[in-house]
Order: sequence, then structure tokens, then C-alpha cells
Amino acid sequence: MRILVTGGLGFIGSNFIRFMLDEGRDIKIINLDKMSYGSNPKNLKEYENEPRYKFVRGDIAEYDLVGKLVKDVDAIVNIAAETHVDRSIANPEEFLKSNTIGVFNLLEAIRRANRQARFIQVSTDEVYGDILEGSFRENDRLMPSNPYSASKAAADMFCLAYHRTYGLDIIVTRCTNNFGPYQFPEKLIPKTIIRASLNLKVPVYGSGGNIRDWIYVLDHCDALMKVLFHGKSGEIYNISAGNEFQNIQIVKKILEIMDKPEDLIEFVDDRPGHDLRYSLDSSKIRNELRWAPKHSFEKALEETVNWYLNNEEWWKSLATEKILHPTPWKLSW
Repeated sequence: MRILVTGGLGFIGSNFIRFMLDEGRDIKIINLDKMSYGSNPKNLKEYENEPRYKFVRGDIAEYDLVGKLVKDVDAIVNIAAETHVDRSIANPEEFLKSNTIGVFNLLEAIRRANRQARFIQVSTDEVYGDILEGSFRENDRLMPSNPYSASKAAADMFCLAYHRTYGLDIIVTRCTNNFGPYQFPEKLIPKTIIRASLNLKVPVYGSGGNIRDWIYVLDHCDALMKVLFHGKSGEIYNISAGNEFQNIQIVKKILEIMDKPEDLIEFVDDRPGHDLRYSLDSSKIRNELRWAPKHSFEKALEETVNWYLNNEEWWKSLATEKILHPTPWKLSW
């Protein structure tokens, strides 16, 4: 199988490519990545000479390039995206270009050049908005709260419309918060680890009561593989592990693992439109595709902390400005 993975030098993308290549399946992967701030060539450096892997620098918004690449593949897994909510509040246009128009370009390229290819749109739980009780199911209404989630929701709607209108083989996945190695330092877990390791204050929005459901990135990759090979065309699959914690609980767990004092925590002004709680019902993918997370949260979090502590050379150049000179949310921190 020949697979085009977009955004493969980012956090989830690089973990997915590594996961697929290490599976030992008969696959070849083309990695299309525009090398933006969230991309890091070090993420897949060990595969540079792997004959089953090819890197192409480019943007999914470049229609001619995308059209050439989709012609000769069996599947496209779209992981390329602008993902940080704070950045979307400061500069929403970039999120529209990448997350919505970029997906539209991919869909058009598939429609015109390779209608048989399977397209996996990797979306997010944030498209549903927040929920105070219970969990969202795949057919629940979408109510995004910020420019990031709105751009992803729009892309999801284009994908489902192209499946119904043009008969394209398209599946949408929506996953909860990922964590693990190679995550960009501005995200909550790596930011907390890095700042605590430097004995710097760890900023927490509001009172820290916002609740997220966390999943180890390799469990997400395993779910994407099952959807790719066994998912039903035109369907949506929620992906979640059932690890719901308040943000303040996550920060305190990390400080405990690192043996750091809780007085490093610093509460800061809350983000505009900050969703209170995300929660997904993933019974559909568990029942239909026999997927289930394999990693316990506690052990995976400890392994993640150790990975960042043991890989300072990976994050130091990325994190220096963000970590040592943090700026308000409106300037993307």
C-alpha cells in the first residue's frame, strides 16, 4: 500500500509514520510537510535512508503539488493542521488556510486525479464544543468555540459532503487530547515538563478546572491504522481513552513525577471562549473495529516525562523563546 501522510514531521504525524513503518506491513509512505514551526526533521531522522519512506517539502494548500502526489497513492491520511487554539485566536486566517482550504485542495485533487484513493481526515474532539455531562457521539451536532475548532469542523463538513456528492472513499476521525514524545513545547504537558525542569513557573489558565480526555499518541496511531484498513467509507469514528482530568490535575501529576513543588504553579488569565470539558464516546470504533487503548495513562505519562527529560537536545532550540520568555495568549503563548 502506498500512503500519503500530510504533516508527517509534526507530533502525531511523525508518530504515525514511525508506527506504520515499524508495523512491518508492505507499505510505502510519502510524507508531505511544509516545515512550519510545529515540524521537526529530527522527528524522523532515523528513516531518512529508509527505502519505504520519502519526504516531500510542500503545503497542502499548493494544489498542483497535491494533485501530483495523490495520483499514485492508495490512501491519504491528512494530519497536517494548525492546532494551537491560542495561535488561532491571535491569527485565525492561517487556520482557515491550512485546516479548511488545505483540506478542500486535497479533496479536489482526489476527485480529479484518483477517485479510488481512501482519504482519512484526522479531526478533533473540539469540533463538538464542550459538554458538561455525558459524552459526544459521532452524530451529535457540531458547535466549535474558537477559530481552530471552527476551521476543523468546516473541513469535516467538506469531507462528508464530498463522500456523499462525489462518492469518494472518505472517513473522518475525531480524537481527544494526545500526549507523548515529539509534541511541540507550547502544549500543556511538554510545556509543564520543560518549565518545571528549568524551575520556572508553570502557567495554568483560570483555576485549572477545565477537563480534557487524554490519549497516548501511539494508541491514537493504532486507531488510525485500524480505520485506514478496516473503517467503513463515509463514517465518523470518535477516538478516546477515557482518561478525563482537570488541567490542574495533569500539572500536579507531572510535578509529582518530577519531584517538583506545587508552588511552581502560576494561575493566569483564562483564554477567551475556553471550553470547560471535552468528552467523546468511542464505543463505535471499539465495537466495530475492535480497537482499544493499550497504554495506561499513568505509565504513559511517566514515560513521556522521562522522554522530555532525556531528550533536551530535541526541545531546547524549539522551546527556548517560549519557555524563557512567555508572552500572553494573544501573542500565541
